[in-house]
Amino acid sequence: MGWHRAKVIRIEQGHSGVAVDGLRKLLDLYAASPEERDTLGGLARQARQKGWWSSYGDVLHDDYVGFEAEATSISTFQSLYIPGLLQTEQYARAIVHAGRTPANPDEVDRVIAARQARKVLLTRDVPPKLWIVLDEAAVRRVVGGAEVMRAQLTRVIEACQLPTVEIQVLPFVAGAHASMGGAFTILDYAQPALDPTIVYVDNDTNTLLLEEDQQVTRYKLVFDHLRAKALDPDQSAKFLVRVSAELHD
Repeated sequence: MGWHRAKVIRIEQGHSGVAVDGLRKLLDLYAASPEERDTLGGLARQARQKGWWSSYGDVLHDDYVGFEAEATSISTFQSLYIPGLLQTEQYARAIVHAGRTPANPDEVDRVIAARQARKVLLTRDVPPKLWIVLDEAAVRRVVGGAEVMRAQLTRVIEACQLPTVEIQVLPFVAGAHASMGGAFTILDYAQPALDPTIVYVDNDTNTLLLEEDQQVTRYKLVFDHLRAKALDPDQSAKFLVRVSAELHD
């Protein structure tokens, strides 16, 4: 089927549904009888409860948002830009425009709408624990101009006050670090035995969901090293305030 092991586990445990096309392929694989096809097809239609991201399938091309929505803890290192869950609309729009040449206005609007909808995660009754380590480059790079960047840094500073969010800045003076290769995100779940931790690695040309124990252990160790080298949360908040004050139109 070409599915990640984590996706199969979530389907088996009843945490994720199966799209109609995926169900048909499974029924073919298992040589289901016509009666079984009718029964399971009917159950699938009745039970289908889509997440918000299903409306943005044309601009969200991987399973990440589904995995993210179920996580109880999200640990992420970002080396080049502010993570999507904290991006303002104008900051996100500037990033999307920079990556599309030429930029299709309708497509850009769809991408922005999807990114804004994703933020519902932080306003749930029980939001996930979010731990972010930001490279200083992500804080210093002026995306969309000084005004847009000030508003973005203000959003990050406000997030520092949230009880379920921890933000640390990894300053340039820290030198070389354990994730010079780039950004990654670790997703943890309430029942590790049923929902194992996965690691998401993304760049402009490739998306990886890593789930082998050795891979996950390595990235968790890397994240621990990054946290140790970064400024503590209080120092990081003060650092962000200084950077924002230094911006000039």
